[in-house]
Amino acid sequence: MPVPATPGRILVIGSGGREHALAWRLAHDPGIEVVMVAPGNPGMHGVATVIPGFDATDPAAVVALARERRVELVVVGPEGPLVAGVADALRAAGIPVFGPDAAAARIEGSKAFCREVAGAAGVPMAEGAVFDAAAAALAYAARLGAPVVVKADGLAAGKGVTVCATLAEAEEAIRDALERRVFGAAGARIVVEAALRGAEASLIAICDATTALALPPARDHKRIGAGDRGPNTGGMGAFSPLPDLEEAASAALVERVHGPVLAELARRGTPFRGALYAGLMLTEEGPRLLEFNARFGDPEAQALLPRLSVPLARLLLAAATDRLAEAAAALGIGGPLLPAEPGATVAVVLAAPGYPARPEVGAPITGLEAVARMAPGALVFHAGVAAGRDGGLVTAGGRVLTVVGRGADLAEAAREAHDAAELIDFPGLQRRRDVGRPLPAPAGAAR
Repeated sequence: MPVPATPGRILVIGSGGREHALAWRLAHDPGIEVVMVAPGNPGMHGVATVIPGFDATDPAAVVALARERRVELVVVGPEGPLVAGVADALRAAGIPVFGPDAAAARIEGSKAFCREVAGAAGVPMAEGAVFDAAAAALAYAARLGAPVVVKADGLAAGKGVTVCATLAEAEEAIRDALERRVFGAAGARIVVEAALRGAEASLIAICDATTALALPPARDHKRIGAGDRGPNTGGMGAFSPLPDLEEAASAALVERVHGPVLAELARRGTPFRGALYAGLMLTEEGPRLLEFNARFGDPEAQALLPRLSVPLARLLLAAATDRLAEAAAALGIGGPLLPAEPGATVAVVLAAPGYPARPEVGAPITGLEAVARMAPGALVFHAGVAAGRDGGLVTAGGRVLTVVGRGADLAEAAREAHDAAELIDFPGLQRRRDVGRPLPAPAGAAR
């Protein structure tokens, strides 16, 4: 049976703000019969059929659900199910899936593997090396000289990267990972790199085994506090476009970074089909790769998907079935960049008290109705929420909501996002009020 150009029945795997944004965007495509999200969260009911209580990291369960619901495309949101082999199981069952196999997802699951692949592909990176013993790592850090960056090799929920301004800080980070095992198995190996200075950029491409089509570049705010202070988080906000990365430069980066890496993964027998997220540092010497992720970023997806001006479902199915170049030609896409709506978006994360270390949950969320009434242009994507006893929502995770503003430029989009965010409240709410707004050049813009 031929694969349909647009899948009518789509299953999104995950429960966060990224998955809500994916479901919302897919539901707006023409020809969509139903979008389902497993396990989802109660805030997604307006755009998707939510399947709660589902183990998204169980490959057999995902395959069974996809068959039961007659799913024509599965879109895997978070990294956990990818590393667990969910995409492998779906492909083996003949079910189209947007998301890489576990072997290809190692490009995110292992910082060491990422360096190996990127190096073989000729992608510029910071000087660095991989270690599993503290003494050798400490000697290498001393040779590099401060500042250095210490990265846990495995998945650490976005919190495994430590920028060390001094060698004393580097020693603490190295011993934390390798001796005190603060990251568990994820920190059994580490990467030590020379710190880079510049502005960060996220360039996320929809990929099949040979073709990459990138969304507009975005920039996220990783630290909990305004002015990029405090500990790292999974992301406290994002905005697009970037004033310091023009369209031509973005296109060149796709050809310089994503294309060679896709070719290298295919050469190794692990073709990549999914969202390939390149985290970049725009240095004075040119762009340098910081990391790859094997999925859409969160909160970058919440900022980027509202800007997309071509059918997302059709592109994701084409990528899943190695027909992305064919779909691009049919949609009139002539280069490596996906068409975007004019203007800008700013995504602001509302986080629970205690996040990122120990989020406090169970607090009632108020003001969502006020946003719908008073800021109808703003979007609210739900993440760490649960159903409350009174029928409302309560906090249930570290990052609770993402509020997205849209405008003719970044200033207007930021104003809409922050004005809408002001209407929402829960005890101890944390929000960065500088997301999408100009920051002073920070001394610590190194990674």
